Parts: sequence; C-alpha cells; structure tokens
Amino acid sequence: MNNDIQEVLFDQGRIHDAAMRLGKQITQDYAGKKPVVLSVLKGAYLWTADLLREVDLYLDLEFINVSSYHGGVSSTNEITLVTDIRSDIQGRDVLILEDIVDTGQSLLFMKELLAKRGASSIKVATLLDKKDGRKVIIDADYVGFDVRNEFVVGYGLDYKEMYRNLPYVGILKKEVYTD
Repeated sequence: MNNDIQEVLFDQGRIHDAAMRLGKQITQDYAGKKPVVLSVLKGAYLWTADLLREVDLYLDLEFINVSSYHGGVSSTNEITLVTDIRSDIQGRDVLILEDIVDTGQSLLFMKELLAKRGASSIKVATLLDKKDGRKVIIDADYVGFDVRNEFVVGYGLDYKEMYRNLPYVGILKKEVYTD
C-alpha cells in the first residue's frame, strides 16, 4: 500500500497534535454540556477514536453513514443515508465528526437532517478541510488541517474500501485510480 502513495501529508504525530488541539478546544466550548457526538462512517472512525480520547466531557456517541462517492474518486452528487442514528436529538447539542469536508454536500445533508430533528446546535470537527472542492457554502467549526485539492487516503479515508488502515494521510498516485 505504501508504494501507492505519492506523498505523505500528515503523519501520526501531526494527527495526534491536531486531535489534542481540537480536543482541548471542544472541551472548553462544550463545558457543562453533554453533546451528542456523531461519527460519520466509515472514514471518521479513527479520527473519532483519537479525538475523543482528548475530550474531557460526558457525551453520547452515535454513528451515521452517508455516501456520495459510491466507490469512486469524486462525489456523485447523490447523497444516500446508509445508516441512521438511534438517539433523539431534539434540544441536544450535536457535534459531527468528519474525516474530510470536500464538496460539502454530505455535510449539508446531515446538518439539514439534524436541524429538522430539532438539534439545538450543530457543529463540525473535521480532520481535513478541502475548501477547493466545495460545491456548497458550508464550513467546519473545528479543522485539523486544510488540504489541497488532491485525492487523499489513509487514516480512515479510502479508495474502493482500501487504504483506510494506513496510519497517515497521503496523496494516492493517479495511476492507481486512472486507466
């Protein structure tokens, strides 16, 4: 797998530092509250584990799975709710944990869904923010790293379900995903 990576962007140490930085800020911002933390599957599972180790709060953890890539390297613009949450979020503070905010369409879909269900606040903590990929106007509240408009994998991010287990985020070589 490592041979398929053009460049390592963020290694384990830098990711850990980002988790510590954001975990401290989230702990301060949600002091005295018990937020519902919503981890977006499958990509955010490692980020969720590492970030939540740095958050000193009582919280509820839920998982949601939405899909827009459907196995490719770019969004299909069709958002599908694959796995829904079980908790009632009416009147609750919700913190969405994302691996990457790219087009913003999946995030907008989730925020609108949670707002309709009565969340009192909805914030987003993302490992990666790819602003050049945006198709809708939306921002994350907590950002680990800004990333350029490249196809990245590792640390939960995948290409055709592969590379999620890499301990870093790197740019996938184009010859791997182009004919």
